[in-house]
Amino acid sequence: MNALNSLANRVFDVLLSPLDAVGAWLSLTLVSGIFGVLALVVFKHISWQAGIKSTKDKIKGHMIEIRIYQDDLGLVSKAIGKVLYRNLQYVVLNFGPFLPLMVPFGMVAAQLVVRYGFEPVAVQSIEGDRLAGQGTTFEIEFTPEGKRAAGDLVVTLPDGVVAVSPLVRIPDRGRAFIEVIATQPGIHEIIFTSGTHTETKLFHAGAEGLEREMQPERGRGFLAALLWPAERAFTGDSPFELIRTVYPERALGWIPGSGPIGVLIAFVLLSMVFGFIALKPLGVQI
Repeated sequence: MNALNSLANRVFDVLLSPLDAVGAWLSLTLVSGIFGVLALVVFKHISWQAGIKSTKDKIKGHMIEIRIYQDDLGLVSKAIGKVLYRNLQYVVLNFGPFLPLMVPFGMVAAQLVVRYGFEPVAVQSIEGDRLAGQGTTFEIEFTPEGKRAAGDLVVTLPDGVVAVSPLVRIPDRGRAFIEVIATQPGIHEIIFTSGTHTETKLFHAGAEGLEREMQPERGRGFLAALLWPAERAFTGDSPFELIRTVYPERALGWIPGSGPIGVLIAFVLLSMVFGFIALKPLGVQI
């Protein structure tokens, strides 16, 4: 999955770069619309279109039968049973072809979230007093088998990132915490080392135009790789389970709420609207 994400990142970089000039919300609208139409084209070729049309016609026929013979309880009962059966058949004929589309749908949605869902953290001055919580906290979790590795954890900060709290290690729970601030804009790489294992986490700060592919957490396994494609998921031999931080949510024009949830809602709704508009021109039965 890491290799597939790496390829997808490069492809989306090429596809979305020309759209940077039109703004994030318009880019999101265009990408969602194009995906909706492409998904509809794929659905047309992998679904049994004749079967879907025939099933819809039969449902209409049985509904007419109910209307015509509404005084005959026996015929109406049989017609209702046929309608229920054909509806089940209709659902199966439509749902089956959607299954292979779920993975590309998830990958595209994840790419949009990491590109449009967050903003870099603000750059701060190291001078002056600062209360706890005014920086950005990194939470590190270890696997149940490797939780003791939390006691050996060392965090190496690059130039431009400064710790404003000590590194707190909790080996019994396999967790650790550290709060930092960014004093310089850029995409910073923070290094987490425990024993012979080293992992990194990117930290975006005040970098106008450099916020592409930004994710608040890095984890392990297929689901983590699918949801967060900007950074590689941890390999099976790593004692790290999760490295998490928090980014400000990005406001995207007309999209209510915005942030990752707003991006997902907009993607789903816009792809459905564009797909619905393209139904008749493409001659798709759904």
